[in-house]
Amino acid sequence: MSTAIDQNRQIALAKLFGGRDLPLPRGITSVCSAHPLVIEATLRHAARQGEAVLIEATCNQVNQEGGYTGMTPADFRAFIERIAAEVGFPAERIILGGDHLGPNPWRKLAADDAMARAEAMVIAYVEAGFEKLHLDTSMGCAGEPVALADELTAERAARLARAAEDVARRSGRRPPVYVIGTEVPPPGGATHALDELEVTRREAALRTLDVHRRAFAEAGVELALERVIAIVVQPGVEFGNANVALYKPERAQALISALDEMNDLLFEAHSTDYQPADLLSALVDGGFAILKVGPSLTFALREALYGLDAIADVISGTTQDLGLAATMESIMLAEPQHWAGHYGGTGAEQHLQRHFSYSDRIRYYWPDARASAAVDRLLTRLPDAIPKTLISQYLARLYPDVVEKRIVPKARDLCLAAIEAALTPYAAATAPR
Repeated sequence: MSTAIDQNRQIALAKLFGGRDLPLPRGITSVCSAHPLVIEATLRHAARQGEAVLIEATCNQVNQEGGYTGMTPADFRAFIERIAAEVGFPAERIILGGDHLGPNPWRKLAADDAMARAEAMVIAYVEAGFEKLHLDTSMGCAGEPVALADELTAERAARLARAAEDVARRSGRRPPVYVIGTEVPPPGGATHALDELEVTRREAALRTLDVHRRAFAEAGVELALERVIAIVVQPGVEFGNANVALYKPERAQALISALDEMNDLLFEAHSTDYQPADLLSALVDGGFAILKVGPSLTFALREALYGLDAIADVISGTTQDLGLAATMESIMLAEPQHWAGHYGGTGAEQHLQRHFSYSDRIRYYWPDARASAAVDRLLTRLPDAIPKTLISQYLARLYPDVVEKRIVPKARDLCLAAIEAALTPYAAATAPR
């Protein structure tokens, strides 16, 4: 890690930690999920590591109108803190963030209306005590181009920053830190096969910072600019439905060199899911010190639940007509809005993607009451102690820890362990050296 990157890291992460009396890590994992088991596993994992946690909600997932989870920012905070209380995790070690905050949920509306709603969303996030806001106003609204010019994007981001600063001042809350910029492809994973992604050009990253500096100054929020801690860039990592574009450090060297001209700033890397531990560590070495992860955690949970479903069939000697996978297929076919625009190909290919895509769009369906009931039915079919031989057969990744008695062979414990296993490479990559 270069001296400039190390200095930037210390300053930026200190701003993010906001005076918390905790050792600063090399980087931090940003967990983007609203699944209660993912949140519980995240908090349990952090407790064992003695770390703070950064948990983020996206604009579509949580907003003042409820989002697709039905939660407002205040609801999301209460949801996280309830789980923290149940597992004994200190609430003061939780950092809440908002991801892609901007007009995206309302981009089919005229820009004035969409931005007014985006302002209301940002205000709701700050009032609920969210400390990290990613301002993303890059998408066009009704009648506008799909992607906007840098100047207009920065102008709209500054408008949202001004709303956040005003409400923080009025409510007496500590003003948030900010992340600017966006990613390509859009959040949630690519919809096509990936070969090699274009890394953000050094000049583009510097221009993003420059236009935001000017826009924030013109909006009268220079103090907010001092609390910008990171820029979202594309380091060349992404995942599609069936493959993962792995980080190649040599391709990002020109981009990384831009940090020498970005005092106190880091890069935020989105879509780092499924990257191996050594490449996550290389990302942090290169100044990509905020690592976003989400779908790979619910992918690990789905993998565990499907393995348990198979185990239940073996133990009972019968195959359930309304087993977990069949139930999820029925729900997704009845309500295709969360996957239909993302999965293509033949009917058989779409079926495979609905259940096993790296993009894991099945995660949108777990809150459905029918899915919850199916999971509950599955758990009632399983014995209190699941035979280790069946764990070896259907949950092989967890088998060594079960044998060594680090994991209790119970269904819920196995689900939590599967999620924690997906988090472990992140903890290794971001921990102090």
